[in-house]
Amino acid sequence: MATELHCEFCFDALISELEGKKVTKYPDFGTERYPIFVTWKIIEYDQEVLRGCIGTFAGTELGSGLHVYSIQSVSLLTDFEKAADYLDWEVGVHGIQIEFTDKKNYTCKATFLPEVALEQEWDKEETVDNLIRKAGHRHKITADLRKSLKVIRYKSSKKQLSYTEYQSRKKTSI
Repeated sequence: MATELHCEFCFDALISELEGKKVTKYPDFGTERYPIFVTWKIIEYDQEVLRGCIGTFAGTELGSGLHVYSIQSVSLLTDFEKAADYLDWEVGVHGIQIEFTDKKNYTCKATFLPEVALEQEWDKEETVDNLIRKAGHRHKITADLRKSLKVIRYKSSKKQLSYTEYQSRKKTSI
């Protein structure tokens, strides 16, 4: 499960990077490998706004993975399953990864983490259509295209830590 310690380490790594220092010590996160995504958010008019996500579906060691994808939010991805069709998932519960072949025979892929559809207030079809666009499709989205999608659904364990909370935790650990 994602923890505040994961978020704290991301802040440490980010601050070290900004200060031109090297992170020389990683916390003991164990040896398990996970797909990792870090959610980037900015504050606009006192509201958190999704800026984007970066990560990998490849199993990644947590210390180095979190260092690479450092920021304030950590998502560990779990429970990957092939969906029966493009609607076989739940908004707010599952993230989805789609794959399809375009007219030029290129493989196109895209993913949204579980919270994206919920935060954007999209239904399943809107989410899928936005993923198709994210994957690079610029033509009309048809029912046949939606039905042709290979869909993997997954869940995420996510933890968030504000910068103020991070500073408070650092003061109490000194």
